[in-house]
Amino acid sequence: MAALHKTRGIVLNYIRYRETSIIVKVYTEQFGLQTYIENGVRSVKGKNRIALFQPLTLLDLVVYHDDKKEIHRISEMRCNRPFKTLPFDILKSSIGLFLTEILSKTLKEETGNSVLFDFLFHALIELDEADKHFENFHLIFLLQLTFYLGFSPENAQEIVSQFKEYSIGIGFSDAQQTLIDDLLHHQSQLILSRKDRNHLLEVLLLYYKLHIEEIGEIKSLQVLQEVMQ
Repeated sequence: MAALHKTRGIVLNYIRYRETSIIVKVYTEQFGLQTYIENGVRSVKGKNRIALFQPLTLLDLVVYHDDKKEIHRISEMRCNRPFKTLPFDILKSSIGLFLTEILSKTLKEETGNSVLFDFLFHALIELDEADKHFENFHLIFLLQLTFYLGFSPENAQEIVSQFKEYSIGIGFSDAQQTLIDDLLHHQSQLILSRKDRNHLLEVLLLYYKLHIEEIGEIKSLQVLQEVMQ
């Protein structure tokens, strides 16, 4: 039987369902990745609620949860912290689109992980609040996320070694390896050329694909690379 629970959540995406409803994927603090059906949000009366289901929205939820069910319902919800800049700044929104796709492809566990949730929650707030030096945010985010997903590299040389082991041929110069090591130490103000930034992103995505085979094509990659200078 479903019981009521309070939890924070991060919206990943939703699809339309029937005339006025949606089915939404939310990464929750208490239950990991969960699916909810929300009725009436695409009706005239529900138009204000649909805004709460935009990707990466930070929510406070009261949900009905039953371990035996695959789709659950939301009893109450409110925005935990409205974003001030992330949806409106073209650079940040492009990063956000990319992060949404990465999280949708990598977050699969249907169990709570409060440490991972806290990392994601505060990373999104950090991106929203940044007023400069966030051009490398997505690179640092990808490197940090590997720790929570269980395949964090010690350094760039470990990435090189794994590429060699699996015969992955991609240019990865000593200078670019040094840049990866700097990013591993969270040097957000590191100055990168557009060419280096895009190449390091390709390196990191290949590294992800080594460990998560089903990650597939990242559709938002082209937009991100074009927007980032």
